[in-house]
Amino acid sequence: MRQNKVELDTVAFNATISACEKGSEWKTALQLISAMSQHDVQADTITFNSALSACEKGCQWQIAAQLFGVMAQREVEHDTITCSALISACKSGGEWEQSLKLISLMAAKKLDANEVAFSAAMCACQAGGEWQKALELFSVLVQCTVEANQIILSNAMSACAEGTQWE
Repeated sequence: MRQNKVELDTVAFNATISACEKGSEWKTALQLISAMSQHDVQADTITFNSALSACEKGCQWQIAAQLFGVMAQREVEHDTITCSALISACKSGGEWEQSLKLISLMAAKKLDANEVAFSAAMCACQAGGEWQKALELFSVLVQCTVEANQIILSNAMSACAEGTQWE
């Protein structure tokens, strides 16, 4: 009988962590990142983006923030998806201040803040009772030439409704 071995490389781990993301298995995703180190396999941006998304789906914004820090320690590049995933995780925790810092970080790193990032940050502001900040983000979004889709427009309208600023 012939045994087939799966090569433990970044691609194999990324595929598995991506599956964890889809199943909201954030704990397993973190265990796999740890296993990568044990097997001398280098985690990359895709690895961390999938794990960040798994944390977001599991409502684990604090752990997602820690992972973001681990990326910096390991000198793994942050990209638009990385920041958007963390902003989305912050949204679930109502961490509007962190969301705004990340939007600023994206601008400083010349990363294109997209609809996902702005929408999630606006929702985080609303969840934190900061409707004015959500509207300020809408203004920034327009200046950044990000297309205001239905979700973003709905978030802006909701912020206005919270502040009863329909004028």
